[in-house]
Amino acid sequence: MANKVKLTHRAAETVAVQALSFIASDPERLGLFLASTGIGPGDIRAAAREPLFLAGVLDHLANNESVMLAFAAETAHEPASILAAREALAGRDWERDTP
Repeated sequence: MANKVKLTHRAAETVAVQALSFIASDPERLGLFLASTGIGPGDIRAAAREPLFLAGVLDHLANNESVMLAFAAETAHEPASILAAREALAGRDWERDTP
């Protein structure tokens, strides 16, 4: 893929932390996030230090298109860069060898 967006790990973490802040800024979005992840509100701060948790935040956005598009509009991130951040944090930065 010639046009694939690539982000550094630090840039990906920044996108994920922004996404977490966006989710936490709205009680309905936060409730959906807590329900879908099973994490308790008191555990978020500690979990946010872990790259795989941050990847999970971006997974949550990717699985909720309307929330992802709202986040993209509010932060001026392209959806492709949000997905690239998810890949960078999850350590899945690879391309298929076969067509």
